[in-house]
Amino acid sequence: MQTARELAERLIHLAQSTQDPIHLVWAYDALGVVWWSLGGCVLARKYLEQSLAHYDPQKHRTYGFAYDPGVNGLYMLAIVLEQLGYPAQALQKGQEALALARELTHPLSLVLALGAAAQIHRRRGEQQTVQALEEERSAIALEQGFTQDLALGNVRQGWDLVEKGQHEQGLEQIGQGLAAVRGGGTELNRPHFLALLAEAYGKVGQPEEGLKVLAEALATVNNTEVRFYEAELYRLKGELTLQLEARGLGLETGSPSPQASRLKPHVSSGAEQEAEACFHKAIEVARQQQAKSLELRAVMSLSWLWQQQGKRAEARQMLAEIYGWFTEGFDTKDLQEAKALLEELA
Repeated sequence: MQTARELAERLIHLAQSTQDPIHLVWAYDALGVVWWSLGGCVLARKYLEQSLAHYDPQKHRTYGFAYDPGVNGLYMLAIVLEQLGYPAQALQKGQEALALARELTHPLSLVLALGAAAQIHRRRGEQQTVQALEEERSAIALEQGFTQDLALGNVRQGWDLVEKGQHEQGLEQIGQGLAAVRGGGTELNRPHFLALLAEAYGKVGQPEEGLKVLAEALATVNNTEVRFYEAELYRLKGELTLQLEARGLGLETGSPSPQASRLKPHVSSGAEQEAEACFHKAIEVARQQQAKSLELRAVMSLSWLWQQQGKRAEARQMLAEIYGWFTEGFDTKDLQEAKALLEELA
């Protein structure tokens, strides 16, 4: 990714020297995507917005590229805004990307926009909408022979099956999708998809398998510098560490969610300390990236643990600070759960 960043910066310099709008559109788009991959959410937003400022769908749709840069810029901006803690703005940009892709009647752009829209609605907890979007995306990808997009969709749809309780089928589909993605040479989303697999293992009561997957995911992050989901990897490591310890004590078998609030105070101090260190690391990474949505999730995990340790006041203060930062998206799953936990801690 550092090599990609250097190339994208050279591309920016060349585009600025020509002042050709289409050069600027692609250059800013490239640098925005690179910074998002590196975990630089603020810079990613800046460059994606600059790309879109130079984009004209009437002029630039004639360029025969693999996908439309306007659609790409909009859906990537949607993903970045969601991570920065602006769920409502993310939803709007995702809808704009989808509308533009449908208007252009460009199959690959539409498949990408549908996948991004599904991801945003998935984070909002709107599973019916997710299913409709994923079904449309899969149908187009299959018709057009977009094998990598089919593989990526299999991972996400496998996760949705696990959420519905179809555990064996869901895990099998995630595994098949990951194998196909790697077979196609794609590494960019691998840490994210490994995180989905690890969390799925937690939901079916196999935390030791989930921890193995997270070890691979963190190694991939260090090897590739693809850090946009790094905070969530550490949070999940903490959750699964607690779940594994609790299962060994016979306190939990196959729990649908490995939240610390279900573990009670019987977990060993060693496991608690390891998990707490993971949660603090997740918070640290999220704050460095200004990824408020990921910070909220990490703080919630730490607050659940502190609640069981009797640190209710400290847990409520930390959670209230991050919850109070948000100004939109209070209908989303994470913020609703945060509000409920705040009320419980009070």
